Amino acid sequence: MTVVGAETGVDAVAADADGTKEQGGWDDGTKARGSWDDGTKGRGGWDDGLIARRAADRQQDAYRPEEGEGPEDFLVEEFGDLPPGGGEYGADLSVRLDALRELVGLSRARLAGDTLHEAGRVLDEAVARRRLSAQHTVVAVAGATGSGKSTLFNSLAGVRISETGLKRPTTSAPIACSWTDGAAGLLDRLGIPGRLRRRPFQAGTGAGTSGDEGLRGLVLVDLPDHDSAVTAHREQVDRVLALVDAVIWVVDPEKYADAALHERYLRPLAGHAEVTFVVLNQTDRLPGDSADLVLDDLRRLLDEDGMALGEHGEPGATVLALSALTGDGVEELRELLRAFVQERGAAGRRLAADVDATAARLRPVYVAEGRAGLGERAREEFADRLAAAVGAAAAGEAAEREWRRNAGKACGSPWLRLWRWYDARRVPGGGAAVPGRAFAQPRDVEVTARQRVEQAVRTVADAATDGLPAPWAQAVRESAVRGAEGLPEQLDALAAQAAVPRGNPPRPAWWPAAVLTQAAMTLLQIYGGLWLLGQVCGVLEPNLLPPFLLMLAGVAGGPVVEWGCWAAARGPARRYGQDAERRLREAAAGCGRAKVLDPVSAELLRYREVRERYAAVTGAGLG
Repeated sequence: MTVVGAETGVDAVAADADGTKEQGGWDDGTKARGSWDDGTKGRGGWDDGLIARRAADRQQDAYRPEEGEGPEDFLVEEFGDLPPGGGEYGADLSVRLDALRELVGLSRARLAGDTLHEAGRVLDEAVARRRLSAQHTVVAVAGATGSGKSTLFNSLAGVRISETGLKRPTTSAPIACSWTDGAAGLLDRLGIPGRLRRRPFQAGTGAGTSGDEGLRGLVLVDLPDHDSAVTAHREQVDRVLALVDAVIWVVDPEKYADAALHERYLRPLAGHAEVTFVVLNQTDRLPGDSADLVLDDLRRLLDEDGMALGEHGEPGATVLALSALTGDGVEELRELLRAFVQERGAAGRRLAADVDATAARLRPVYVAEGRAGLGERAREEFADRLAAAVGAAAAGEAAEREWRRNAGKACGSPWLRLWRWYDARRVPGGGAAVPGRAFAQPRDVEVTARQRVEQAVRTVADAATDGLPAPWAQAVRESAVRGAEGLPEQLDALAAQAAVPRGNPPRPAWWPAAVLTQAAMTLLQIYGGLWLLGQVCGVLEPNLLPPFLLMLAGVAGGPVVEWGCWAAARGPARRYGQDAERRLREAAAGCGRAKVLDPVSAELLRYREVRERYAAVTGAGLG
């Protein structure tokens, strides 16, 4: 295989000036940004495909395969058997990203857009990073003014790339140094122009060689000062830090405890400890064992920040001391970088830490304080309130009274029934003139108290939202209020329908026997009376005792039969009233269930679904 046009050392600057030298035709990931774009989507005008075509032309010039050899052979030679594209993330991380994507989709209609913005950004960056080279590891060198980060950057590169000096700030824009080709897409994503892309010192003379084979795939980025007086410099630091795979924080003995560094960066990024290096520089300025004391204090501060330290084989941040000026400890850092880069897992670990941070930020809107839901007791209380609003108990009592009246009519003494009929006829209007008599029972059950219905809806909504996060509690309340629209009118219709008589209540089997007995008592009275009348008129032989006893038996037996029927009717009348109350209660509960409880349950089910998705995002159950 023949490679032409390869540059060495600083000579690569000219060839890289237009930013296309390292283009390998891989998509930089900015074209497919989703709806959660952070504002950089169209900044460079990549959508016209011009960059990709120019990159392809340059690649044809820089790479000439031998006969029977394809481009993938060059990549295998450069990076071993790794795939040329970004590939897939680990199984656990892929599951978490899928869960986060589903979580955002399920929550978009319930949560504000700014709440989900960070989650959307992480998803966009996951897609963008996956489309880029998986063989490269992008490491940023960050630090405060005068910390010596540019000196360390030059020391690792083996050549003076980043300007150093007393002028502050010295570094005004990010500068990149790539140990191998194929990182152009990553650098385009970072917004580093071609004129600021460099190659490290190459000890060999062969084409495509670099001074340190162990650092193949490393892309080192020197950032401006994070505490620069120039606002644009600080903005560039924040932008690039959100995109790189790892960070080397360079601190000096004077400002290693700077509150701006710890509060603005190290503490918020404590979850990114596995992709963080903290380097105490300028140890040559510390006498004796002062460097160890300062390093111990730095570890203490990092521990207070919540950042795990990678000591004794535990995963966490790497902390070490060195002097970039004298070279003391630089080789140790370079060895750590070799192992770090060869793992090829920094991008996935950085993204996993981003997902962890996003999950922690979203926890208040997904995790309930208690066990939210509609319990059986809350449902029963809601049904009780609707039954009270619709007048189910009054309807049952009215039905019981109606049953008893019918029993009295059927089994009562004919003379008593005749008297009641006469008494009713005496009053003009047939007894309906008694004020409120005809409407006394409907008044209890016909008009539904709207306030009772609204109170029932509020109570069941409060029970359902107890312990729910605020956004989901609001969604449940809104669904309950929407469902309650028109509910009072439906309950009014049920009450009015229940107040309309549905014919005579059913009669038990003993009613015919009671009616016949009452008729027999009446016949005894008539027969005894006629017998007695015949004796008085002289038609029959005088013997007053038998007809008198017979008539007395009929007169006394009628009320006794009526009283017995009344006592026997109490149980069936009560059951009939309870059945009427139950039917109206079930009808009211059915309306409430369809219009309020079902929408509320659907909202709670949606919450449980997103809660399960959130648990998957946090990694619960994985591993």
